[in-house]
Amino acid sequence: MIHLSLADITETEERHVIEALRSGWVAPLGPEVELFEQEMAARVGVAGGLALASGTAALHLALLGVGVDDDCVVVVPTMTFAASAFAVAYTGAKPVFVDVEEHDGNLDVDVLLGAVDELVAEGVRVGAVMTVDLYGRTADYARLAPALAERRIPLVEDAAEALGAVDENGRAAGSFGMAAALSFNGNKIMTTSGGGMILSDDLALLERARHLSTQARQPVPWYEHQEVGYNYRLSNILAALGRGQLSRLDEMIARRKQIHMRYRAALGGLDGVRFLGDEADGGNCWLTSAVFDPARLGRSGPELVTALNARQIEARHLWKPMHLQPVFASSRRVVTGAAERLFGHGINLPSGSVLTDEEVDLVITTIGDELAAA
Repeated sequence: MIHLSLADITETEERHVIEALRSGWVAPLGPEVELFEQEMAARVGVAGGLALASGTAALHLALLGVGVDDDCVVVVPTMTFAASAFAVAYTGAKPVFVDVEEHDGNLDVDVLLGAVDELVAEGVRVGAVMTVDLYGRTADYARLAPALAERRIPLVEDAAEALGAVDENGRAAGSFGMAAALSFNGNKIMTTSGGGMILSDDLALLERARHLSTQARQPVPWYEHQEVGYNYRLSNILAALGRGQLSRLDEMIARRKQIHMRYRAALGGLDGVRFLGDEADGGNCWLTSAVFDPARLGRSGPELVTALNARQIEARHLWKPMHLQPVFASSRRVVTGAAERLFGHGINLPSGSVLTDEEVDLVITTIGDELAAA
């Protein structure tokens, strides 16, 4: 099976994990956690980080940190993984879904700002806007961030898919807004098996999140709790794995970019095939996403997903828009149809840094065969 995005683990990571095991720090917290937080914050260029059990936990605490509660809404791009919206639900707030740009799948700033202004005019409190840096490319923060600052609405960045990406000005994903969330799930650009992190320049926000993430325990000799907390901290062993991965992040991104360009060179010239984003948009190429026009090719993206998987090549649909998910059927949305079209025609191709050139060529050849047979 040619997989979509396998973890890329070497002796470097093995050495880090063995050292952590031998140190005796096997429970949550420990020196590897602290070093991982420091190194990741330095990499992204923010004041601090908080290592957690998942990216979803990071989003949850980030939203709480900016003041989101059950008396507000949070505006979220509709094209995203469900964790973005679930984290909003955990706070008691209601998500409002807005559409995206067909060019790269990132949020449509004009649609989002129009939705925000409409909500405010209705007297609805917008607790935050959550951006999603889709498939490893940053949203348009140059336009969005100042517009939200002018409206005094907090920005939370879901950078779960985008570690190592930069925007057009060279600013790193994970450094935007009041707080950002990373994911280190097994299929991400780098992994801690499971895990995530909040990044922020607001040290008070991070300290508040740190308190909540350790069951909100009070600093007294016995277990005392004045509020509900969460068991969200990352283990020392997984942080050691993360440190090893972080030391190799640039080489893993470079390999994914090579794979991405191989797909573009082979398929980008076909009438009816296009890739999300630009060749040099600063993305990390976590996943290579392509859109197939059935009117020109005789074969849709979803049909190719089925055909590729039948031939032992793991391809996946783009994210199903949140406003189409049954769990959010009653949620407010402002949509243009862009996300639905991307979902209907786009697929993610095998993109992991462990793929060989021969495997990538086999994917390309198989797609060519399927299109020729359409």
